[in-house]
Amino acid sequence: MSQAQIHIVFGRQGAGKSTYARELAVQLQATRFSIDDWMGALFGPDMPQPISFPWVMQRVQRCEQRIWDVASQIAKNGGTAVLDLGFMKVSDRTRFIDLALAAQLQVQLHQVTAAHALRRRRVLERNTAQGDTFSFEVSPAVFDFMEKLFESPTDLELATAVVVKTD
Repeated sequence: MSQAQIHIVFGRQGAGKSTYARELAVQLQATRFSIDDWMGALFGPDMPQPISFPWVMQRVQRCEQRIWDVASQIAKNGGTAVLDLGFMKVSDRTRFIDLALAAQLQVQLHQVTAAHALRRRRVLERNTAQGDTFSFEVSPAVFDFMEKLFESPTDLELATAVVVKTD
C-alpha cells in the first residue's frame, strides 16, 4: 500500500468501513474522520422521526465540507487523514479525489466489501450492541433504502484501490 496523505475508505453499509478505517488510522498514525461520528454528535439528537433523507443529506454535506477543510490542512502540514465518509456514489469519491489532486495531495482509495447477508446482520447487531462503531440506529428499511444508493466502483477506481474483503 502506498503512503498517501488522504485515504478514502468506501463501501456498502455494514461492510466494515469504520472498523477498517480505525485500524488503518492506527497503522498509519493518521487522523480518522467518520461521517457517522460527526452526524451522530452534531445532529443525532435533532434527527427527525421518521428520518428525512433531504434533511440528513443537507447536514452530511455540511459535515463533509468541514471534514475536508480540516483533513486537507492536516495533509498539507505533513500528516495523513483517513476519510470514512461512506462515499456511496462514484461522484462523491471523484469529488474528494479531485479536491485532493487540486491541493496537490496524494490520495489512496480503499474499498471494503462483504456479502449482503453479513452486512445486514452486522448493521442490525450494531443497533443492539451499540459498540465502538455505533452512532445511530439504522432500521431495516433505512438499510434497504441505502443499499439501492450505492454505486459500484468503476474500473478506473478499482485499478488503484486497495480492496479489503471482511467476510
